[in-house]
Amino acid sequence: MQNRAPSLCRKEPAVSQHRERMSKVDTAWLRMDTDANLMMIIGVWFLRPGITAEQLRERVAERLLGYPRFRQRVVEDPLMGAEWQLDPHFDIARHVVKEELLPMRGQSRDDALRARVGELAAQPLDPAHPLWQFQLIEDVGDGSSALIARIHHCIADGIALIAVMLSITDGGKPPPKPAARSKPEPEDDHDWLMNAVLRPLSNLTVKAIGLAGGGLAKGVDKVMDAATQPPQPLDTSLEVARLGYQAVSDVAAFALMPDDSHTRLKGKPGTQKRVAWDDGLLLDEVKVVGKALGASINDVLLSCVAGAIGRYLLDKGEDPAGKEIRAMVPVNLRPLEDAWKLGNRFGLVPLVLPIGIANPVERLFAVRARMNELKGSFQPVMAFGLLSVAGLLIKPVQHAMLNIFAKKATAVMTNVPGPAQALSFCGSTVEKVMFWVPQSGDIGMGVSILTYAGKVQFGLITDSGLCPDPEAIIANFAPEFERLLWLALMLPWGEQELD
Repeated sequence: MQNRAPSLCRKEPAVSQHRERMSKVDTAWLRMDTDANLMMIIGVWFLRPGITAEQLRERVAERLLGYPRFRQRVVEDPLMGAEWQLDPHFDIARHVVKEELLPMRGQSRDDALRARVGELAAQPLDPAHPLWQFQLIEDVGDGSSALIARIHHCIADGIALIAVMLSITDGGKPPPKPAARSKPEPEDDHDWLMNAVLRPLSNLTVKAIGLAGGGLAKGVDKVMDAATQPPQPLDTSLEVARLGYQAVSDVAAFALMPDDSHTRLKGKPGTQKRVAWDDGLLLDEVKVVGKALGASINDVLLSCVAGAIGRYLLDKGEDPAGKEIRAMVPVNLRPLEDAWKLGNRFGLVPLVLPIGIANPVERLFAVRARMNELKGSFQPVMAFGLLSVAGLLIKPVQHAMLNIFAKKATAVMTNVPGPAQALSFCGSTVEKVMFWVPQSGDIGMGVSILTYAGKVQFGLITDSGLCPDPEAIIANFAPEFERLLWLALMLPWGEQELD
C-alpha cells in the first residue's frame, strides 16, 4: 500500500550533532507503549485542492526539519535512560510516504479512510529512526487529499504539536533560532518540576500549617501560571491555609478515588483500533446555547459527549441510569509562547461525565458543577510529578504505576481551541482537521474535540473489542446538542443568565 520515493536532492537544515538527554516525563511517554495502546498522537488534514507527495516533502524539509527533534532518533540505555541522537540514516522518503486509498468491495471511500487511520493507530513507528511519519493520500476521490500524521508522544504534547503544525502552514512562523533564545532551557524536567512546582508547593504547605508566609496564586488557571512563574504572596494567612489544605486534600482524594462505573466501554483492550469523526456542529450555535443556559462552551460540548455515550450504551441494551464514567483530561502547564520547545508539559485531571442523566439540561448543569470542582485543584501538578517519577522506573513498574490512572477512568479526553479561520497549506485550503489522543494502560477510548474554522470537530478512537462501532457514538453527538438547542430556544426572552 505504500510507495517509497527517492530522497529530495536538496541540502537539509543543519542539525546539532550532540547527544541530548531525554527528559524524565518524555521518557515515561516513550516507555508507555504497549501492544494495546501506542503512545502516538494521530491527526488528519483534509486539503482542497489535493497536493502531491513531492509538495509535502518539500514543505516538510523546509519547515518541519527546522525543529531538530524531527531528525533525531531515540537511543535507550537501561541504566542511563534515553537520549536524542541525530539519525545518521535519515531519509525524508521514509517519513513522508505516498499512499493510494483502495476501498474494499462495497466499502465507501470515507469508510476506507477511517479504516486506514485505525490501522495506522495500531502500527508502531520504527524505533531505529525519528518517531514520526506522514502518510499522504493524494486523492481521496473528490479532488482533495488526506494527510495522516503520526507523531510519538515523547516528542511533544498536543499543545506543542499544534504550534508545530501551525508553523508549517502557509505563512507560519518557524521556531526561534538557538541564538535568539532569551534564556537557556532547563537541563531536565526534574529541575523545572522542583524549582517551579514542587518547591513552591512544599513551601506553601509548610507555611499553611504555620498560617504565615506566601504560596501559589488562586484558581486552576493561576496554578498553571505558577508552574512557570515565581510564587506570589497571598493576601491573608487564611488563604495560605486554604491552599495548603487543598494541596494535601487533592493528593489524598486522587489516591483514594474509587474506580468509575463499569460499562461495556471499560475492559482489557486488544490490538485493533477504530476511529470516527464528525464536523457538522457550528461553534456559534454552541456559544448561543451556552449563553442561554449559563454554561461555558466546554460545558455544552462535554455534556453532549456524555449524552452521546449514554445513548450508545442504552442502544446496546445497557442501562446507564445512575452511572458516571471518568475521562482523564490534559491540562497545559506552560506558557503557549514556549510551545515550540516541544517535550511534554501537562498534567491530568479526572473529569466525571454523568452518562446516566437523561435530561440534557440537568446533565449540562451536572457537568458544569464537575468542572467548577476542578478549579483550584493541584491534581495536574501532581500528575506531572507522577509521570516524571515514572520515567525513572523500569518498564514493568512504570506500567503498574501508570495503570493507576487507567483504573480510575474509561477514556482520555482533550478539548483544544483551534484557529478561527481555515488554514492554507502548500496553496491548498485545510478544510478539516481531526486528531486522536493516545490512551495509556488499559484505557480503551479517546475523545478529541477541536474547534476549527467556526466548526466543532469531534473525533473518537476506540478499541475494536470494547467498541467496534465508534461512529454510533459520533452519530448521537449532534442530536444531543439539538435537544439542548431546542430547550434553550424555549426559554423566555430576556431571562437572565444563571450564575
